[in-house]
Amino acid sequence: MQALPSINTLGLDPKAPVLNLLDRYGPTAAPAPAVPTDAAVDYARALTRRHPENFTVLSLLVPRRLRDDVAAIYAFCRWADDLGDETGNDAHARQRSTTLLDWWQHELDLCYAGRPKHPVMLALAQTINRHNLPQQPFTDLIDAFKQDQKHTHYQTWDELLDYCAKSANPVGQLVLMLDGYAPATHPDLFTLSDAACTALQITNHLQDCKRDLLERGRVYLPITTTRLDEPTLRHMLANDTAAARQRFANAIAPLWDQTQALYNTAAPLPKRLNRSLWPMVWLLVQGGQQTHAAIKSQGLTTLWHRPRLSKARKGLLVLRAAALALTDNLVQKPVRA
Repeated sequence: MQALPSINTLGLDPKAPVLNLLDRYGPTAAPAPAVPTDAAVDYARALTRRHPENFTVLSLLVPRRLRDDVAAIYAFCRWADDLGDETGNDAHARQRSTTLLDWWQHELDLCYAGRPKHPVMLALAQTINRHNLPQQPFTDLIDAFKQDQKHTHYQTWDELLDYCAKSANPVGQLVLMLDGYAPATHPDLFTLSDAACTALQITNHLQDCKRDLLERGRVYLPITTTRLDEPTLRHMLANDTAAARQRFANAIAPLWDQTQALYNTAAPLPKRLNRSLWPMVWLLVQGGQQTHAAIKSQGLTTLWHRPRLSKARKGLLVLRAAALALTDNLVQKPVRA
């Protein structure tokens, strides 16, 4: 029997930047060799392991039965994110990103029509079919990346929340749906999940405000809340003084407080989930919460210094989540109805 092609022989190198794979798997590529579904899933797994975020996405806390599904969703998001963020920062690059994201939406449409072509969509199709996932959360994510190409500054807190509703909340919604929850039957859990995902996203905006400004020309700090527009931020960054740092800290303090309120709202979420899912969710939320706390402990000066959790701190959180999972299994927490 002839061996099935591997991801390497198919040119699906998980170490390669997404844009480097467009020659073979992009919108203008010549027809690529057919990718077996198993190879597509292998690529999604490898890509996910290659790009750990604050915590490894496929950690042992992800239920084994859901790991391929989490990998497929992550691979979809990774491609969408890179198509939106990695083309450059001028008008031509933003137009190219918009075109590529339109193509990515077309590939998603084909996937939901039962005709997936792209390797990531082949893997995602398995997950969609297993869990009967709706298309809208995936489309919302693509729309958020398209919005990044034309809407680079946010005036109000509500505008930022609307952006997070598309750029972050769908991920949490999809994770809940993987474990059998539905908005119609568990609306309270989806409300808590949305609060958690929005808080995580805004913490990321606070943490990465310097990179967003310099590399992408984006300001996610609501101007009516902070009184910090792009020229002001660039001037402060170029003229690093104690007064500038204090002004920046005072400006983002209300934004930090509003985000902390979201974490407080989301706090009950992990324990209300099925015992197989809640330790993973607890770890992700705690990682964001502790990063948010680190922002304040360093004086709210993220325009100059990006706070991050140490490997030791991350390790302790993972161990605590694992211990909580073990304890929870030993006491046999009832599965939700």
